[in-house]
Amino acid sequence: MATCPLGHASGADDYCDTCGTQMAGPPQPVSPQTTHSVPQHGSPSQGQAAESCPVCQTPRAGQFCEVCGHDYSGNGAAVPLPATGARYEAVTGADRTYYEKVIAEGGPDAAAMAFPPYCPERSFALHGEQVRIGRRSRARNASPEIDLAGPPEDPGVSHLHAVLLGQQDGSWLLVDPGSSNGTQLNGRPLAVNVPVRVGPGDRIHLGAWTVITIREGTP
Repeated sequence: MATCPLGHASGADDYCDTCGTQMAGPPQPVSPQTTHSVPQHGSPSQGQAAESCPVCQTPRAGQFCEVCGHDYSGNGAAVPLPATGARYEAVTGADRTYYEKVIAEGGPDAAAMAFPPYCPERSFALHGEQVRIGRRSRARNASPEIDLAGPPEDPGVSHLHAVLLGQQDGSWLLVDPGSSNGTQLNGRPLAVNVPVRVGPGDRIHLGAWTVITIREGTP
């Protein structure tokens, strides 16, 4: 004998045979359409203004910035992410004045270093965590991002001559890890393994005649 919601005894289990009230049935499953999704951590909720990265102003899409890797939670270092565009570029070429200075200072290989009659400028976009400067070599398994193997090839450039290190704020540091002939920034020699900040207009000299000029890139 079943009992209806109003307390009547009923011999039927669908509708009360005393008052006609529908009997309580088993709990119905919840429809997927009625469930509410919980906003993921770090994502703006509906109706909330989109947040921008305080470093590069990119609209926020998660805990870490998609461009510079800024950590919105402030709990740790940013996760390195590839940049969508280069802010700076390195333009390589030949500098006759620097070449003549190198020859005048002498050296064991000075007599064998000839200034190239033709050396077109080449542009290399700066992006990522590091950009290596040098000459490629299969034997040494060296494949620098700024490859000065030529033609023309500057014989004074080491296979790994210098490195540009990308920073979270979009700037770059230049480091000479211990090249054979050294590196100069705006006419001043760099100390080995001492990072120096570089920016648009800076000129990096290395080898017998190579000059690298930092310029504003195209985002």
